[in-house]
Amino acid sequence: MSKDIVQIFDTTLRDGEQVPGCKLDMDQKLVIAERLDLLGVNIIEAGFPVSSPGDFKSVEAIAKLVKNATVCGLTRAVRKDIEVAAEALKHAKTPRIHTGIGTSDSHIKYKFNSNRDAIIERAVAAVSYAKTFVEDVEFYAEDAGRTDNEFLARVCEAVIKAGATVLNIPDTTGYCLPEEYGGKIKYLKENVKGIEKAILSCHCHNDLGLATANSIAGVMNGARQIECTINGIGERAGNTSLEEVVMIMRQHPDLNLDTTINSKLLYDTSKMVSNKMGMMVQPNKAIVGANAFAHSSGIHQDGVIKNRETYEIMDPSDVGVTESSIVLTARSGRAALAYRAKIVGYELTKTQLDTVYEEFLAYADSKKEVKDEDIHQIVETSKIDLQRIS
Repeated sequence: MSKDIVQIFDTTLRDGEQVPGCKLDMDQKLVIAERLDLLGVNIIEAGFPVSSPGDFKSVEAIAKLVKNATVCGLTRAVRKDIEVAAEALKHAKTPRIHTGIGTSDSHIKYKFNSNRDAIIERAVAAVSYAKTFVEDVEFYAEDAGRTDNEFLARVCEAVIKAGATVLNIPDTTGYCLPEEYGGKIKYLKENVKGIEKAILSCHCHNDLGLATANSIAGVMNGARQIECTINGIGERAGNTSLEEVVMIMRQHPDLNLDTTINSKLLYDTSKMVSNKMGMMVQPNKAIVGANAFAHSSGIHQDGVIKNRETYEIMDPSDVGVTESSIVLTARSGRAALAYRAKIVGYELTKTQLDTVYEEFLAYADSKKEVKDEDIHQIVETSKIDLQRIS
């Protein structure tokens, strides 16, 4: 049975770049866009063309550069925005205009000082106008996470009739619980007339740490696009992490879902984006963090040395990490010390290991981590009689 493909919509260059202090110049954006295309993302949201001349030029340049992915430009439900986006995207092999408007009662009342019927009219007008420029039009219902499902279904039905090909259902504030967000997608699948003509898309924020869980709940309930960023960067607490959703689907074959992502490029792509944006990846970040495949507890180290799958559900090489890391600390056991000692050239007998281990513990208590060069000193200090491995 073939798996359903979930489209990966990468917004690193748009939503991701909204992080304070992470502004990219055009050359940096082009390098990242080229890597995203190589990585296998389906859609690259290149920017918000009307927001500045620089953003317009970047979107235009990315549209010319990208060979495989759809190139997308964001707009508000404003004619001028749509015109400018269409102009920026005119060289794209496959262009998409991403337009929309807030649909929650909070946005309608306080942001637009409007009413529900007027919001639907504006949504339809925006999609219809975008459709005169490109075939592929994505509509976003901003703050859909806090939008009443019945009204959200009305909006979706109206924009599908106007020609929307993708319906973005954002949890803009990261408020939803996974069951709630998945239920929202399920409701739309079951209650929107013409829903088979459009793809439902998940765009989840991480304010409560639930962006990845909500996105997976969305695709489990019928969405077939996830909007995400490398390293989960983005506004406030960030967006859904691309590497997390990709590997969740790959590690859970029972979901019957997959992507076109070349996962072996994930780690390297993560480092590239981190370096270009000057934004460090937290060491305990899932999939691509420095500690994602590192083991320092003696019990864990012993298990991994005997069989990697004891404490690792993924092969590090599947995401581009060379190997698991056995980190020597005061919590490490004899098995880890023997393993690392052998790597640097010492084959220790059990008696020798016992002697060296006592010296190791005394040394490790004074340091956060014992490095390879420290092992030589520890062995020499132990004054044991041994031969180096050739």
